[in-house]
Amino acid sequence: MVLHQGKTDLPDRVGGTNPMYAGTNPALAAGFVMPHDKLLDTPVPPDTALQLVRDELMLDGNARLNLATFVTTWMEPQARELMAECVDKNMIDKDEYPQTAELERRCVNILADLWHAPDLADIMGCSTTGSSEACMLAGMALKRRWSKLGRTGKPNLVMGVNVQVCWEKFCEYWEVEPRLVPMEGDRYHLSAEEAVARCDENTIGVVAILGSTFDGSYEPVAEISAALDALQERAGWDIPVHVDGASGAMIAPFLDPELEWDFRLPRVASINTSGHKYGLVYPGVGWVIWRNKEALPSELVFNVNYLGGDMPTFALNFSRPGAEVAAQYYTFVRLGREGFRAVQQASRDVATHLSAGIADLGPFELLTRGDQLPVFAVTTRPDVNFDVFDVSRRLRERGWLVPAYTFPDNRTDLAVLRIVVRNGFTHDLADLLLADLARVVPELEKEGGRPKDPAKATAFHH
Repeated sequence: MVLHQGKTDLPDRVGGTNPMYAGTNPALAAGFVMPHDKLLDTPVPPDTALQLVRDELMLDGNARLNLATFVTTWMEPQARELMAECVDKNMIDKDEYPQTAELERRCVNILADLWHAPDLADIMGCSTTGSSEACMLAGMALKRRWSKLGRTGKPNLVMGVNVQVCWEKFCEYWEVEPRLVPMEGDRYHLSAEEAVARCDENTIGVVAILGSTFDGSYEPVAEISAALDALQERAGWDIPVHVDGASGAMIAPFLDPELEWDFRLPRVASINTSGHKYGLVYPGVGWVIWRNKEALPSELVFNVNYLGGDMPTFALNFSRPGAEVAAQYYTFVRLGREGFRAVQQASRDVATHLSAGIADLGPFELLTRGDQLPVFAVTTRPDVNFDVFDVSRRLRERGWLVPAYTFPDNRTDLAVLRIVVRNGFTHDLADLLLADLARVVPELEKEGGRPKDPAKATAFHH
């Protein structure tokens, strides 16, 4: 979450709002001021509070036109109804809500099966608030596994510079050296050669990303695993792989079933995904699964006597609603394998259609096409007299939220637009976006002449 601090520096406001919001007491509106730094002395009618807060939220962007976020922005009405019924259930109260706990267990088994776990009876897994917490838990398991080897150096974690910021947080919070592989030329993610070159006896693991947030590409998990196999033969270092499948772990099983990236590779110790991304559930729910009990050191799991029941728990938080877990199970029941395949294929089809249409406009060059994750990155040609930040700004005038940002080391010279296609973003919406781009491009070409300035934006993590 973003940190906020301090008292607002806005001047004191004069009271007054729409009298029709005030129900049976129109005089209430004459002196009403929305609270900014302290509670009001008296309550207001519920309909009034609802309308006033709703009015302010109108200033937010339209979630359905948000092509920046990976997070699910549409679910069926039945799923929304189910979530409303479960929002008051605390996931941690497993004795009080045993069937919610059972749905969580089923989801873990379903994911383990999707990811080809060798023995479902031996896997360990849990739900989380999202992939960030799931990655923290997986990182903790990697570090504890390494510490039991009796090594004396400082632990390090090897990963590409394109990792989600949660991995940098993990390294800072748990005192692990991050060994970040920079981008070079047209290589925008981690390679097997670059990963192995940074490993040593104090490497707790290598993080491979199945679906980079920068351009939607899969990292070569099988190649990285094979290179680490060879390294173990040479040096004796048994370095596990964690697959950050925040997005791709819910795409590849359905659209790329022959791709080996999961527990079919013996070196893959754990996998995480976001249920609230391509798991098709509203935020926030994530999942992390270890291939066997050996991969999750038992001392990290606490047995808690809580509300009359003894339960094992491994989490960074305690209380959270059961609604998202129920919604994840609903989605598994609702879609099945073929339903998931159809939904994800539709997103990929829209992404490749949209990327091809953007390429055909002329001023743009594609870095990726959206044929792995339904996500692609595009930049402007060197001879064009406007940049991606200009395009992003002009699209926002029509309601489209398309991020423009620079790539990290060593490609800070490269600025791109990134487009994320999710369930609910249709071919018709894609064509409307193409039409708006076709209208904007000639206008920008006429304006032209401003120097490109990649420093106008910072690297984007989502």
